[in-house]
Amino acid sequence: MMAQEIKGRENGPYLIEGTAVYMDAEGNEQKTQGTTIALCRCGHSGNKPFCDGTHRKIGFEATAVALKLSDE
Repeated sequence: MMAQEIKGRENGPYLIEGTAVYMDAEGNEQKTQGTTIALCRCGHSGNKPFCDGTHRKIGFEATAVALKLSDE
């Protein structure tokens, strides 16, 4: 089953748990299973689109959110 929700941690990254399909920087399709992907939300990661923890160093502030995904 594909991930159905993306959670934004308070003052932290977006988290995608479970199975997800994404395109890497070279345009290759990648699939994750049983892992959590942390995506940068502060805009300052040195490993975009993935979180590298920079949000803690720069004092990034944001509220927690939950985004529901549809099958369409």
